[in-house]
Amino acid sequence: MRHQTSDVRRQPRVLTALAALAALTALTALTATPVVAQTSLSIYKDGRVVVRQTIPQPLTKGRNTLTLRLAGLDPATLFSPDSAVTVLSARVRYPTTAADALARAAGQTLSFVRSKGDTVKATVVRAEPPQYRLSDGRYLLEQPGTPLVPGDLVRTGAEAEIAVDAARDRPRTDLAYVAQGATWEALYQIQVSGARGQVSGTVTVTPQALRSDSAAVQLVAGQINRARVSAAPEERALRLEAAVVGAPAAPAPYAAEEAVGETHVYELPGRLALEPGVPVATAIFPRASVAVTKEFVVPGVLPWRGWLGQMPVEPNRVPVQVWYTLKRVRGTAFGDRPLPGGTVQLYEPDSTGRVQLIGEATIDHTAPGRDVRVQSGDAFDVTAERVQTDYTQEAIPPARRGVPAKQRVTATYRVTITNAKPESVAVDVRESRFGVWRIVDSSAPPEKISATETRFRVSVPANGEVVLTYTVQIES
Repeated sequence: MRHQTSDVRRQPRVLTALAALAALTALTALTATPVVAQTSLSIYKDGRVVVRQTIPQPLTKGRNTLTLRLAGLDPATLFSPDSAVTVLSARVRYPTTAADALARAAGQTLSFVRSKGDTVKATVVRAEPPQYRLSDGRYLLEQPGTPLVPGDLVRTGAEAEIAVDAARDRPRTDLAYVAQGATWEALYQIQVSGARGQVSGTVTVTPQALRSDSAAVQLVAGQINRARVSAAPEERALRLEAAVVGAPAAPAPYAAEEAVGETHVYELPGRLALEPGVPVATAIFPRASVAVTKEFVVPGVLPWRGWLGQMPVEPNRVPVQVWYTLKRVRGTAFGDRPLPGGTVQLYEPDSTGRVQLIGEATIDHTAPGRDVRVQSGDAFDVTAERVQTDYTQEAIPPARRGVPAKQRVTATYRVTITNAKPESVAVDVRESRFGVWRIVDSSAPPEKISATETRFRVSVPANGEVVLTYTVQIES
């Protein structure tokens, strides 16, 4: 009976020991799980890519030497984002070319394919100038065919021997460098309906040589100067080895944006698989409603600088430009959003509701609160003709002795604007010029919108026309 009591007393201790052993086993399993390398990329519009890789290689305090495969590495750009780690040196051997392989094969006998089913063996004496010895002792002074190269002579990727100095022990190795291999573009679709429009935007990443199974991708918008050309040879495929441990988190639906320096960085949702030549498009913001204005503009005839001459007698057909402005008011989701430069496509539904492309233009990077104004094309039903109806020039006596005389040119123009639409339209006739000039007479009131530009706004009735006349005087 006492023996049974002793066994019962020992059971809690046994259970406790088993639980501790299980916990230790679980902890050991967690710590034994390898840390998998991760890749993060910042892609610029000119093809540059900042590659950041976290490599599962711990560092000890002091000097460490690593041999790594870093695709597209230009050693001059290599550094560590870890403030406790300094890159001391880097030596890179790039993927083997045919010339490299033959140079390394000096003294070996290789098979060379000359045609289907036809091979010849020759010993590589030297690759350049080409010298190949046949089995009978004769020499070929040109390459016998396509060489079959042993695998130990071929590097399939760039191999870097890197020396770093760690100020203290580090659990991993963080490295960054600049490569080439991908570009991106932004494209905005605006569906116009009257005075409102629905705006959506996407960015498309196009890898040119870059390949990655899983990478965090940021797109950098801004004017980034370029001062050097990469020293790394161009590769057809840059393979960035990376993976993610565990199930990936659900990505955000749209790109996140932040200002960094004088650029804006757009973090694409989730992790992307990149393949050369395969574009990947991602929405960068939710669809937004925006106020849209439409303008018809007749461009001016005055030269920006220089002499104003006489024009032919016959009227000159003038294109009537169509401009759309998207109002981006601060305090609204779309107005507060910085827009990377790209292409704007305008659509409008026809009578059955099918959207039709009615214009396309490019925009520069646009800061928050700045309106987007684009010329979609030229009008079809609104046309204009301009003719110079009068022209005189005269000398202006100098104001005082020693000052050269000036010339005054006075020119009168007639612009006939025709509207074939069933509704009236407002049309701006604009003139702009550098220097001293003025409108001395006009049939419609001139509006000075800047020191160099004046416009006339006229209303053209439905299925009608309007004639505008104005006289310009220029001194030079």
